[in-house]
Amino acid sequence: MNTAEFRLRGEHVALCDLLKLAGVTDSGGQAKLMIANGEVTVDGQLELRKTAKIRAGQVVRCAGWEIHVSPASDLQ
Repeated sequence: MNTAEFRLRGEHVALCDLLKLAGVTDSGGQAKLMIANGEVTVDGQLELRKTAKIRAGQVVRCAGWEIHVSPASDLQ
């Protein structure tokens, strides 16, 4: 399983956007299709909401990827 860390720029990111930004999918449309097909879990639970708000501390799994979401660094 591939592991990636995604740093938030704000308070949350939409699940479909996260999959695209993290490089799991090539497009938002592809991400939405994977979510609708039940291929994505958030913190071990199936997530079918395409725009679910993903926050720091959550773990998203999809297509052989595990994405750890962390807060943006305060030192930027």
